[in-house]
Formats: sequence, structure tokens, C-alpha cells
Amino acid sequence: MEVTLKHQPSYALAVIKIAPNEVVRVEPGAMVSHSAGMIPETKAEGGFFGGLKRMAAGESFFQNTWTAPANGGEMSLAPSLPGDMIVIPVTEDFYLASGAYVASEQSVKVDASWGGQKGFFGGGGLILLKVTGSGKLLASCYGAIEERELRAGEEYIVDTGHIVGFDVTIGFKVEKSGGWKSTILGGEGLVCKLTGPGRVLIQSRSEEAFVGWLIPKLPTRSS
Repeated sequence: MEVTLKHQPSYALAVIKIAPNEVVRVEPGAMVSHSAGMIPETKAEGGFFGGLKRMAAGESFFQNTWTAPANGGEMSLAPSLPGDMIVIPVTEDFYLASGAYVASEQSVKVDASWGGQKGFFGGGGLILLKVTGSGKLLASCYGAIEERELRAGEEYIVDTGHIVGFDVTIGFKVEKSGGWKSTILGGEGLVCKLTGPGRVLIQSRSEEAFVGWLIPKLPTRSS
């Protein structure tokens, strides 16, 4: 799977070249176009309960796989929200925010049932998925991607709604942003304290903040 990213950072499009008979996993709804001969298959990996676990973690019940024909193939992919995408070479475990997954090589596994024990709900819409295996992972964000490399022991605070993912070497803890007054009235909510070493990926926009801005502007029956 060879990935070329275009039209970054506002409306990123991923064009992937797929080797002969290669199988790739693609998030339902992410496919924009593909060459002739690509064979799709949709199923609930892990059966019915595996699908339910993915739904509980904010992912799709079903998963799509695409198999290239004998002469190879091409697909173009895009996330639901406007923003950027990034190719992450997975060589060790990586924590990815739910909703950021777009596609991956078949050798990469995304565990939607993990997160502490069953699921990590950090508030602010943060649910972490555990990515394992070895291969290429295509992830998306809302807005642009900002990257931070933390030194060993270095602490960094990120709003939970802005986290895209981070290395397994990063320690993390969800806590209030200041006191309860600041948390509730100041609009900051919960934050995640990250401790290095490792890389942190941050998105420049928050879906939750956008929804909070949009809802008061929607027309009501009385208006």
C-alpha cells in the first residue's frame, strides 16, 4: 500500500496504490473512487459481539476490506470531516483516537475493545483505540495536524477533543482543566496530561467545539 496525500491540509485526499492481490482495510464511507477490478467485502470482524464492541468505541459495526486484482489497483479515500490526513508507520503499539481511523494494511490491527481494560472514556469525546502489528496506518483529523515530540519525563496538556493519537511510550491521565469552575464555566472541560517520551498528534479543530457552536444557530420550530 503506497499512499500519496493531496489537497492538504483542509480537504486532504489519500490516493493509494495497492499491489496485486493485496488486501487493505478501509473505514466504511471513506471510499471516494477506485480502479476497475477492486473487490470489496463487508463483514463484522469478530462476529456480532465484535461489531458491538466497535460501536461502543465509536467505530463502525462493519468493516470493509478491498482486494486488488492480479494487476494491482488504486483507491482514493477521504474522511467525513474537512481536515488533514497522515500516514503512520506502525512498528510498535500506538494509541489512536476513535474516529481518526481511515485505512490500514491488513497486517495492522485496531483493537476497539481495549482501553485500560474495556474502554478509555476520557470525556470530551475521547475514546482511544489500540493499534498493533506492523504496517501503514492512514489516520485523519478535523482541521490540521500539529505534532509534538516529548522528551522523557516532559509533561504536555492537551484538550481531550484535540487528541488524534500518541505513541505507546506516552503516559496519559485525564483530569480537570483547573478547578471545577474553570472546567464547567470556562469551556475547557477535561484535558489529558501526557508524559514523554514519545510523539503526540493533535488536531487544530474539535468536533465537540464545532457542534457546540452550531447547535444554537440551528433553526427551531418557534423560529
